[in-house]
Amino acid sequence: MELNEYELRRVQKANELKEKGINPYPHNINKELSTQDFINTYHYVEELETKRDEEKNGCIAGRIKFLRLMGKAAFLKIEDSEGTLQIYINRDALGVDWFKDVKKYIEVGDIIKVCGFPFVTKTGELTLHAKSLELVTKAITPLPEKFHGLNDKELRYRQRYLDLIMNEDVKKVFKTKSNIISAIRNFFENKNFLEVETPMMHPIAGGANAKPFVTYHNALGVERYLRIAPELYLKRLVVGGFESVFEINRNFRNEGMDLTHNPEFTMIEFYWAYHNYKDLMHLSEELFLYLLNKLNLPQKLPYGDIEIDFKAPFAKIKYDDALIEIGKIDKNIINNKEKILDFFKQNNIKVNEKSDIGHLKAELFDNFVEEKLINPTFIMDFPIEISPLSRRSDENPNIAERFELFCAGKEIANGFNELNDPLDQYERFKGQIDAKNAGDDEAHEMDEDYVKALGYAMPPTAGEGIGIDRLVMLLTNQHSIRDVILFPAMRPLENKNNNKEKK
Repeated sequence: MELNEYELRRVQKANELKEKGINPYPHNINKELSTQDFINTYHYVEELETKRDEEKNGCIAGRIKFLRLMGKAAFLKIEDSEGTLQIYINRDALGVDWFKDVKKYIEVGDIIKVCGFPFVTKTGELTLHAKSLELVTKAITPLPEKFHGLNDKELRYRQRYLDLIMNEDVKKVFKTKSNIISAIRNFFENKNFLEVETPMMHPIAGGANAKPFVTYHNALGVERYLRIAPELYLKRLVVGGFESVFEINRNFRNEGMDLTHNPEFTMIEFYWAYHNYKDLMHLSEELFLYLLNKLNLPQKLPYGDIEIDFKAPFAKIKYDDALIEIGKIDKNIINNKEKILDFFKQNNIKVNEKSDIGHLKAELFDNFVEEKLINPTFIMDFPIEISPLSRRSDENPNIAERFELFCAGKEIANGFNELNDPLDQYERFKGQIDAKNAGDDEAHEMDEDYVKALGYAMPPTAGEGIGIDRLVMLLTNQHSIRDVILFPAMRPLENKNNNKEKK
């Protein structure tokens, strides 16, 4: 462990404290009040004529974020998980010797416990007048300089603990994320959905079009895949008789990273027997309004330079109509493969010319529609070729009874009527195998056990997945998924340095 000169000085101070018989890392420290508890309990002091109540004694613990020494006294600001509080210490209260040691050994970044009475300073700030001060944890590494804070994005992601110490707004984002997940759970429990857990390691990668992470199970002697989606297991539960289930958990996809993609991410998936995808759209609208209410957010939210209006009902438009009306694609080309390929060439967009028309339409959508969907919008009735687990429309077998919800130019949710015909599902899986053999690494594998499960009869069911990280981005006005994931995936520093050297 290499230490710089500032860290070495702090280590020296810790050692000197030990020599004095003071443990810089004591244990069994009880925290009696939070900073907010202290403020709530003693705010009445502001109304007293004396502006103090020396009969009271409150004890709090927290990290020193500010320290100003003034000869025989000092002011500190300490912070805990609920806020900050000003502390006043002086030589008379702490004693000459200990006050001298405090001035010498206690620094910004250290965690302390102080006990004392409440009073209000001349500037009107409720403050704890310390009668005692105890070092709880000596910080060896100094915090960044307070006026500049921690602004290096990459350092913030790599050292999230430091980011949380220095940036209060970051703490608020992750507290909000926790509240959002809790509210989602309550919403579905109130709708009589059963929360379940399904495997994180799958014998077959399925449930979504994505490239999986591969691991090895030593005890079984077989390869396993970190799950890309829980879908096929959740639908097995519907077959088994659980008619409304949900799971909030992580998915893993071995793909690229950008502002909206991280290799591991949080989703909720839910399945609802005897309901259809239109019911899911209505339920999704209910969920959004429920979240806004729980978080005390307005119906119109800022997101960067735009404003998002969550007024229900959300806009609904069919897939082909979106290509024409929003993407401004000539309606005469969207169902003709050769014309679509010519259109891509004219616009200098490279695509796989072996792709079927459904996947070519998806390329049109990604390039000309998606980023224009600002207010919540349901895109309905997807091409069947890109919907291998969705039920076909009875009216048009080329269409899947499916929707995706878009907001601020991003996909937020995906839902559809579930395919419950085992023979049709088997043929769809066979088609996916053909796609994989043709070079599509994200195509589904054949899952014969799932087909067998459908053979025992799954009732008419609709299912949906919502990306919680992207949802949190929307509701907290964050523009990178890394800002809503506590520990996002990062390139190892040694690899980064090696790459620099190669350049």
